Amino acid sequence: MNPTNRTRWVGYLIFGLSVFLIFCLLFEPFLKPPTLVVWMGQWHPLILHFPIVLLIIATFISLTGKRVPYLLLTIAALTTLITAITGFLLGLEANNKGDLLFWHQWTGSGIAILAAVWYWLDSMGYDKHFGVKVLQLTLVVLVGITGHLGGSITHGEDFLALPKEKKLEKIPENPLIYTHIVDRILTSNCISCHNSSKQKGQLLLSTFKGIMNGGETGKSVYPGKPDESLLIKRLLLPKHDKEHMPPEGESPLSANEIKILKEWISHGATDTLRLNHLENGEPLVDLVKEMMVPNPMEKWARLPFVHDSTLRNLGSDYLTITRLASETNALRVNTYKPPIYDSEIILKLRPIAKNIIEWDMSNLPLGIKEMGLVAACTNIEWLEIDQTPLSDSDIDTLKVLSNLKLLKVYETKISNASIPMFLKLKNLQQLYVWETAITGKALKELQIETPMLLISNGIDEELQLFFTTPKDSFDKKKYN
Repeated sequence: MNPTNRTRWVGYLIFGLSVFLIFCLLFEPFLKPPTLVVWMGQWHPLILHFPIVLLIIATFISLTGKRVPYLLLTIAALTTLITAITGFLLGLEANNKGDLLFWHQWTGSGIAILAAVWYWLDSMGYDKHFGVKVLQLTLVVLVGITGHLGGSITHGEDFLALPKEKKLEKIPENPLIYTHIVDRILTSNCISCHNSSKQKGQLLLSTFKGIMNGGETGKSVYPGKPDESLLIKRLLLPKHDKEHMPPEGESPLSANEIKILKEWISHGATDTLRLNHLENGEPLVDLVKEMMVPNPMEKWARLPFVHDSTLRNLGSDYLTITRLASETNALRVNTYKPPIYDSEIILKLRPIAKNIIEWDMSNLPLGIKEMGLVAACTNIEWLEIDQTPLSDSDIDTLKVLSNLKLLKVYETKISNASIPMFLKLKNLQQLYVWETAITGKALKELQIETPMLLISNGIDEELQLFFTTPKDSFDKKKYN
């Protein structure tokens, strides 16, 4: 075969592949190719990078004023068409393509058709024409767009986003088990492959309806039957099994996350189940409550850096500073009363105020100056200022401590006037207030306002009931 005939047959092949690709795109809803043909689509990820490089090299050569070698342009056009066709065949596996796959398919096909057009124009001697230069630049732009769409399909829509801290919404006190717990687990571990834009195995896990509908192998969840649910079965397969989910290379779900999914399915796999619908002591209650407790190491990672030498310089015989965990900047401070007290022993800690998580200041002659510094400890969670001369006005500065969880103010001079301040501490979980001027009535009202707050006034409730309940109404069975 002479070079002229060879060129003619290559042109026929490129024309035939172009027509075949356009035919596939136009009549996709009616196509049901044999399994072997669809299998050819599995080669798409393997060959797609080759034509990208060839097209970019060819465009660069042309834009520098040189003629693109015939062999380079021919191979580029052929491999681009083959890549687009195998990509089309691979896309047939998805019943619902979603926007990402739809646009990736059409922009990729557009690249293939434009590459074929470039080949024909070059063959006819129009390689220096301005229109060809525009076509080449359009090809490069489309290659970038198509590559981004393909990367979004395989790695998630934000795979090229700048690194940023992942912020999860706080789980409410009485969460919906599906909305606030199950969906969070699936979003963190499964949604990248089972979303509206990419439904691997035709399974959509980003909506409750999608979970209930299941995928190509049937239902993923059987309410009340976790051991029969395919979702659980796939999670529990050996990691080396090709059917194991998530696939190899992805982080597996934790044991507790799998237990939560199993318990949710055992309770009927509904989207209306709330935590308060469950009896205390049920496994799902404990699992959810454990999940509701944030990982402190994640919070502490955002704290300012503190050098060990700084801690040594600030510490003394009457003030110790330790890290709550190795390699963390979260600090615990213990202060002891020296023979001669000077507020400077406290005030000198201002440079590390944002790093203090726990602080014991018990039995110190504290005043408004020290409380001003404590108010600057915006990350503090544990504060002991008991057995001090602090008054209501002194501790009012603490109302800004939104992260405070435990507060000891017993044996101080505070009164009912401090109740409004306690109410402003939205994350407060434990409050110790015995031997203060706060009345029992005020504490009861505070307890009604904050039912989740543990208030300790130094008197055991059952012992108090024992000594104050009239004999004729005393339930002996309870104490026998």
